[in-house]
Amino acid sequence: MKRITGYALVILIAAGCTSSIPDPGSGTAKAPAQVGANQPGSVFTAAGQAPLLAETAELERAISESLSVPAPVPAAPVAETGKKEPAAVPVPKPEPRSKASKAAKVPSVSVQKSQAQAMKKLTIAELRAKYPEVFKLSGSAKEKNIALTFDDGPDERFTPQVLDVLKAYGVKATFFLLGKKAEAHPAIVKRIVREGHAIGNHSYRHPLFTKITVDQFADEVGRTEEVLNRIIGYRPKLLRPPYGEIGEGQLQWASAGGYVVVNWNVDSLDWKSLGEKQVSGNILNHTKAGAIVLQHSAGGDSQDLSGTVKALPAIIMKLREQGYGLVTVPELLHLPKNK
Repeated sequence: MKRITGYALVILIAAGCTSSIPDPGSGTAKAPAQVGANQPGSVFTAAGQAPLLAETAELERAISESLSVPAPVPAAPVAETGKKEPAAVPVPKPEPRSKASKAAKVPSVSVQKSQAQAMKKLTIAELRAKYPEVFKLSGSAKEKNIALTFDDGPDERFTPQVLDVLKAYGVKATFFLLGKKAEAHPAIVKRIVREGHAIGNHSYRHPLFTKITVDQFADEVGRTEEVLNRIIGYRPKLLRPPYGEIGEGQLQWASAGGYVVVNWNVDSLDWKSLGEKQVSGNILNHTKAGAIVLQHSAGGDSQDLSGTVKALPAIIMKLREQGYGLVTVPELLHLPKNK
């Protein structure tokens, strides 16, 4: 196509515009004025009219050629066979999967089984069977020894009375202390050690371990360990969980830290503020070789442990009459003295 000059394009536009300008006076379109040499106000001359018209015609042909659209090519005729062509079968578009359908994938049976095993809470008996070197409920039945243990101390009301009885009968026992109370009564903690008894960690505030995280559990144990170390100069590695409850992850943490978790297999139930005869009966009717006996040397403000203090002399004498030795937990389990 020939190049259209700006000058020629202006002429074409002007020519088109003048053909349809309405007359302001009549409201109708004005007939195009004839371009000629004698027209007043015309910019064209007679001499230049013919060449200009020729150039205009040339430009019109060029524009027409450039804007023309090629005619569509007719499709080849289909030969008639006498049979109708089968109609096209529409193919449905696959619907996109929603996010919910992707998330609804059911895990395999093996995965479900492993998840169920991981979530299963083991009983105390199952934990002891799985971690026999870390979790203890008793000592060896081959040795006729029994360990008396006292929880939740120290305090200024009952702990000194228990210590007085033990000293009078020459018995060594094991005290599982709360860090918070040990901080409040360091002199009593020192007396326990001075009189030959063993000390264990009973947490800082006495929470139910199975209701707290492993990190919170570690903080409870660690804080008490630091408190006891400041008072007695070493870190006891005997650990008794409050209420006797502990999770498997916590037990694994304790094992990695060198602790031995010590529960019991004879419960005096003295925390119920029982009388002397009831406390004595709960112990003497269930003890056997290797037993670890649970009692308390302190408690809450509403707990009365007078029955424990009064029953203790009779318990000591009766067990000795039966041939039992009264030892500390480290002695019963053959652990280092300051374990």
